[in-house]
Amino acid sequence: MKLVLGILAHVDAGKTTFSEQLLYHTRAIRKLGRVDHQDAFMDHHPIERERGITIFSDQAVFEIGGDTYYLVDTPGHVDFLSETERAIQVMDAAVIVVSGVEGVQSHTETLWKLLRRYDVPTLIFINKTDREGADISRVMEALKTKCSPDCILFTGHYEDALMDTTLAEAVAERDEDLLEAYLDGGYQSEIWQGALSRMFKKTEIFPVFAGSALNDKGIDDFIKAMAGLFHEEESQAEKPFSGHVYKILHDSAGTRLSFIKVTAGKLKVKDEVPTGKDREGRMIRQKINEIRIYSGGRYTTVPEAVPGDLCAVTGLIATQPGDGIGERLYHAGYTTVPLLTASVIYDEGLNVRTVLEAFKELEDEDPMLEVVWNESLQEMHIHIMGAIQLEVLEAIVRERFGLAVHFGGCEILYKETIAAPVTGYGHFEPLRHYAEVHLRLEPAAPGTGITFDSACSVDILDTNYQNLIKTHVFEREHRGVLTGSPITDMRIVLINGRAHLKHTEGGDFRQAVYRAIRQGLEQAESILLEPVYRFEIEVPSEAMGRVMSDIQKMAGRLEAPELKGDQTLITGFCPVGTMMNYSQEILSFTKGRGILRTSFFGYEPCHNAEEVIERVGYDKKHDVENTSDSVFCSHGAGFNVPWDQVAEYIHCK
Repeated sequence: MKLVLGILAHVDAGKTTFSEQLLYHTRAIRKLGRVDHQDAFMDHHPIERERGITIFSDQAVFEIGGDTYYLVDTPGHVDFLSETERAIQVMDAAVIVVSGVEGVQSHTETLWKLLRRYDVPTLIFINKTDREGADISRVMEALKTKCSPDCILFTGHYEDALMDTTLAEAVAERDEDLLEAYLDGGYQSEIWQGALSRMFKKTEIFPVFAGSALNDKGIDDFIKAMAGLFHEEESQAEKPFSGHVYKILHDSAGTRLSFIKVTAGKLKVKDEVPTGKDREGRMIRQKINEIRIYSGGRYTTVPEAVPGDLCAVTGLIATQPGDGIGERLYHAGYTTVPLLTASVIYDEGLNVRTVLEAFKELEDEDPMLEVVWNESLQEMHIHIMGAIQLEVLEAIVRERFGLAVHFGGCEILYKETIAAPVTGYGHFEPLRHYAEVHLRLEPAAPGTGITFDSACSVDILDTNYQNLIKTHVFEREHRGVLTGSPITDMRIVLINGRAHLKHTEGGDFRQAVYRAIRQGLEQAESILLEPVYRFEIEVPSEAMGRVMSDIQKMAGRLEAPELKGDQTLITGFCPVGTMMNYSQEILSFTKGRGILRTSFFGYEPCHNAEEVIERVGYDKKHDVENTSDSVFCSHGAGFNVPWDQVAEYIHCK
């Protein structure tokens, strides 16, 4: 059996130390490394060792009883959440490490939601239980209320696959057949173990263990229990090859690596693998030149990879994180979104193309950077999650490319949506071209992004054209009319359309779709959205009044404060724009005794929309790449029709 095991945690929970212990106990490494000694096996990148945090999702390989585990250690800082989410998509199971002192943090809840979104079976390890202030019962209560009531403590109740009465009853309560068996004949270890394995896989139960990774307490018990939860699945080796690309990297020689989890079939060197389709719908195949199995910073080459393997391959040039390749072609989206944008500042003596190429390579590895070059302003901008990410990017660009760059101040990434349904019309008919599209734009629930449906009969518009329209809806970000920000939380419904038997070309529907969406936005009541943090602030009780006053001034919303000895925990929600620099202020007025923890909550209506719209100064009439006008044809020549007159000219009534 081969499976991918992910390790996740909030910052300073002891995740990397826990990973080191797993590798040491399973004899994958001979010597325990430590983060503070800068010799951890998993944090082998110089920047990681220098900063003492995990930045990249790295893997190691270990074995238990003949089974192969790929251990994926993920970043714990919120600025690198996109890296963590990409790794989660290939995990067969995950371990969340929680500090027994700090307990469940806001970032722990964010990680938990991501694991639930991707339906990943999850274990929990409460770490640092030997530290002063550690409280297992308090952490268990928080896990049950903030994560799931199905989090059950196994430590002290489970040994050598045998459960005590407390645990046996807790497991039985979550399965009707098991409860009936318990009432009829009591606890039977084999039946309970089988049920536990099944319930764990179906995410109906979340085993919790406790110990100290630094002092090697509870690790052996965790490994034994974990190994007993997994069982051999039906072999996928005889099926056609399928794989999921979860990471792109460039090695020290500049070779592009696509990290793939093999989900079915076998992948062999020199295989030509389907990786997508071109604009004409033809299959794209690319040859595999080399297959590598990485463990830490080292790798071995292998002739083939089988289901469950996590490998890196060379030869693929057009893959992206989230791509399904082989028999199943798809692209998986992500919930993590960048919240800020920053300009790239570099010495005038540097060649612009050199700097741009460096950042394009980084964008290849992390598409969320969305590197933009503004030709008219001669400016380069990137999208980011936070200030720590900028510090790391600066170090990476200096180390890898030998370029000295820094960044301008962070700006908020706004989005736009609409208040009520509206129908948009797009018509594109220059000479010998033809396409018309009618789209209904409807507001959708917060966080749903853009979705597409068709209410158009295939008798009116052929299925191929309808699929083409769907492709054009999703192939790029569509800009709103308030600030030119991307639109979101909208359901786009195809209600009518028309093609021409002779004159409709491949790109005609693209133009009609873009113009229909934009024309609908011109008519709609648009709403400007801003990103919002969920925050936790822990300060001395005498500073509580100051913090609560500050939050109100920042347009935040407060929950009831919680007293914790001489400290107070203040939680709530606040716009990213007003809170992103608040951590330094807290450190200042509490003399280092206060701490701010944030996690992305979602987008909400902007608290100062008019001010932002005026400051941005977006001129929609001169945004030629996002026009809302349509093109019609008369007497053999195309002519432009302004958006507010298009309804009078449309052909489909």
